[in-house]
Amino acid sequence: MEGSGTNQLIMALDVGTSSVRASAYDFEGNEVMFADQAISLTQLSDTQVEQDPIEIKTAVSNVMQQIISAPEVQQRGIACAGLASQRSSVMAWNRKTGEPLTPVLSWQDRRAEAYLKPLAGKRAAIKKKSGLFLSPHYGASKLRWLLDHCPELERPYQNNELIFGPLAAFVLFHLLEKQPCVVDHVNASRTQLMDLQTHQWSPELLQDFGIDRELLPTCKPTQSFFGKIRGTEIPLTAVNGDQNAAIHGSGRLENGTLIVNVGTGAFVLLPTGSQLMHHPSLLASIANSSKEQVTYLLEGTINGAGAAINWAAEQWEEPNLIPNLSHWLTQIDNPPIFINTIGGLGSPFWKSEQKPYFLGEDLDKITLEEKAVAVVESIIFLIAINLEAMSNTGQTVKRIRITGGLSALDGFCQRLASLTQRVVVRPKVKQATSQGIAWLAANLTCSWNGLGDESTIEYFLPKGNRYLQTRYRQFCTELGWR
Repeated sequence: MEGSGTNQLIMALDVGTSSVRASAYDFEGNEVMFADQAISLTQLSDTQVEQDPIEIKTAVSNVMQQIISAPEVQQRGIACAGLASQRSSVMAWNRKTGEPLTPVLSWQDRRAEAYLKPLAGKRAAIKKKSGLFLSPHYGASKLRWLLDHCPELERPYQNNELIFGPLAAFVLFHLLEKQPCVVDHVNASRTQLMDLQTHQWSPELLQDFGIDRELLPTCKPTQSFFGKIRGTEIPLTAVNGDQNAAIHGSGRLENGTLIVNVGTGAFVLLPTGSQLMHHPSLLASIANSSKEQVTYLLEGTINGAGAAINWAAEQWEEPNLIPNLSHWLTQIDNPPIFINTIGGLGSPFWKSEQKPYFLGEDLDKITLEEKAVAVVESIIFLIAINLEAMSNTGQTVKRIRITGGLSALDGFCQRLASLTQRVVVRPKVKQATSQGIAWLAANLTCSWNGLGDESTIEYFLPKGNRYLQTRYRQFCTELGWR
C-alpha cells in the first residue's frame, strides 16, 4: 500500500485498559485527528479484575464513528485501518449472535492461579512451545476457569454456539462484515495456547489446559486482510497486541535498541529479527507476522508500573500524587527502597504471592514525597533488571527507546539513563500503539516521524549517580537478583 493514495488516511483503533482510542494518520505519520473514550476497570478482589465487553464494543464504535464522520476524513478518505488491543484479556461470547456470555477477564486478573499447579511438571515444555511462563495473567487458565465456573456457557456449548478467546477476537467479530471468528498471531499467543513455531493452536497445549480447539477463533498473521469494517469499504489490514504495535511507533525497528513502553504495566522489548530466541526467565513473543515472514522479540514484563502509581495514590489517599511526581523527582535524591510487587512480580522472577513493602524503613519517618519517588524508582529498577537479563543472552543493547505515560516524566527518563548507562531516547510520539498499528496497517517499509528526524526526539544522557546505583544493588539483593 506504500506510495498509493498518499492524500488518504490510515485509521488506527487502540483498545487499551483504561480507554479506547481512534486516530487518523497521513502517510507521513502525522496524526490528523483522534477521538477517545474512557472505559471502566472493575477490581472485584486482589485477584479478580474485569471489564464490560458491551462498554468496550460501544466505545470502539463511538470513537471510530467520530473519525469516519469528520469532514476532513470524509474528504480525504481512509485507505486502510488497523486494530491494536490489550493482550491476555479474554472472554466468551455467542458465535451466532455476538452476545457476550461473560465479562472480560482482564490481563491483570489472576483468579485462575490454582489451575497452574497441576501443570508445574510441564513448565519447561509449555514455556518452549508458547514462549510464556506458566502465569495466571495469560489467557489459558482463565478460559478454563470460565468453562468450569460459568453455567451460562453450558447451553451455548451444547448448541455449538460458544466461542471464547482474546478480547481482540470479540472486537473483530463486531467490527467487521460477516462477523468472522478470527484473531491475530500476537493476541492468540497471549492465551498460552499457540505454538510459536507453527503459529497455530497447539494440540499439546490445548490438551494441557483441557480446551477444545473448536471453541477458539482462527489464527491469522498480524498483517493480513481481516475483512472490511461494517458499513464501509475500509479494509482492516493489521491486528496486533498493544505492546507489540507500540514498538513500531517510529516505523522500522533498529538493531540494538531496547524498547520500553511504560503504561499500566511496563514492557521491555528487544527485537531479535527472524530468530526465535528462548531465555530461561524472559518471554519470547512475535513482533509482527505476515504470509512472507515472522519477526520475534524477547520480552520482559513489569506488572506494577502505572498500576503501582495508582496503587500508591489510593493507599495513601493522595489524589495529587500523580500531578506532583515530576516536581518530586527533581527534589528527592535519596528516597527509600520500595519492593514493588504490585500485580505480582513479573520477569525475571515470576512470583505472584509477595506483598509490596518498603525495605527496612520506619514508615512514620518517610514523607509522602519520598515514598512516591521510591515507587517510581522501583519501576526503573525492574526495567534495569530486565535489561541485564537480556544482555546476558549476548544481545547488544546500545540505547533505550521509551514511550508510554510515565515516559513523560523527565526525571524517570534521566534516572533510567543514569542507572543503565545507556542513552534514553524519547520520541515525541504521543500514542506509540496507535501510530505503530497504523504503520503496520499501511504496510510501510520506511520509518516515519521517528529516530531519523531530530526534531521529533529527546535524548537523556547517562550521568554518574552512585547513590542511585547503591539503591539499585540493595533492591536486587532483596529480590535475590545477581
